[in-house]
Amino acid sequence: MNKSRRKTINEITEQLEEIKSSIETVRDEEQESFDNLPEGIQNGESGDKMNEAIDNLDSAMSSLEEACDYLTEAQN
Repeated sequence: MNKSRRKTINEITEQLEEIKSSIETVRDEEQESFDNLPEGIQNGESGDKMNEAIDNLDSAMSSLEEACDYLTEAQN
């Protein structure tokens, strides 16, 4: 792979890392909101939806991390 394509991959990886960080911030805020709910609401439908959102945000972050790993490997 030439230098130009490596540079492009590095830029993409940096963008993905920034997106991952933004998702992590949202996930942390959602987790904090969930943690501050009364136990009855945590165990109800609203709590279930919040937990599902948190799980989905975790999955999105994992997928972005995996994409970054693949991009790094592609440069070798």
